[in-house]
Amino acid sequence: MASRTAGTRRAEILHAAADLFAARGFHGVSIEDLGRAVGTSGPALYRHFPGKEALLAAMLLDISERLAADGRERVAASSGPREALDALLRGHIAFALREPALITVHDRELDNVPEPDRRRVRRLQRGYVEEWVNVLALLRPTAPPEVLRAAVHATFGLLNSTPHSAGRLPEERMAELLLHMGTAALLAGE
Repeated sequence: MASRTAGTRRAEILHAAADLFAARGFHGVSIEDLGRAVGTSGPALYRHFPGKEALLAAMLLDISERLAADGRERVAASSGPREALDALLRGHIAFALREPALITVHDRELDNVPEPDRRRVRRLQRGYVEEWVNVLALLRPTAPPEVLRAAVHATFGLLNSTPHSAGRLPEERMAELLLHMGTAALLAGE
């Protein structure tokens, strides 16, 4: 039970930190600010993370690992490439609509992650991109891999625009719009 509580507390801290870092930037948030956000003192956070950089690294590693695992699971559970593409899009859209603060933090703060962890984040992200490229290659077999990779990255730009647009449409409507636009972008030139 204690480890479950510690895991829950750690998740609370990561969530609060994502919101604060997205709103004020990594350097604009103190360890005391983070502690206050979760109802404790700043130094109490050192029981969970050795420092603010480690917290940021854990946050970006966690989301990169979750996206990579979710992508693999969605592709494995699909009956074909079109269904796999739809599942990948739906999974990424759900993430983008549910956790826009993480998108903002990643875009602005990855360079503040210590180098070994930054390399791990990038490696996980490359694997996630390649999961998409492999599916797309089955749907667009004549397209060169670099074109497919560029299409995936461009589509991520579209899907990850939610920090700027979330809340302007009901979530269900926004998800359907992003699904339609993402599908069109990935299959353009098919």
